[in-house]
Amino acid sequence: MRFPIKVCAICSEEFELKPGKPGFATHCPDCTEAEQKNPESKRMTADERKYESGANEARREAMRDLLYKKDS
Repeated sequence: MRFPIKVCAICSEEFELKPGKPGFATHCPDCTEAEQKNPESKRMTADERKYESGANEARREAMRDLLYKKDS
């Protein structure tokens, strides 16, 4: 039985998606292993969180304006 061939979303290399593979189905085993070794690389600083919060609020406001803007 052949396993489906997928392309890694991180490194763009092909790999076989086997049952029981840890991590995401779109990440190859090498990239999954690297992510598990360095979980701290995803942590954000206070300044980054503040910036993201402001950016998210601006996105929400823009979407609200686009969705609920009354046609005149």
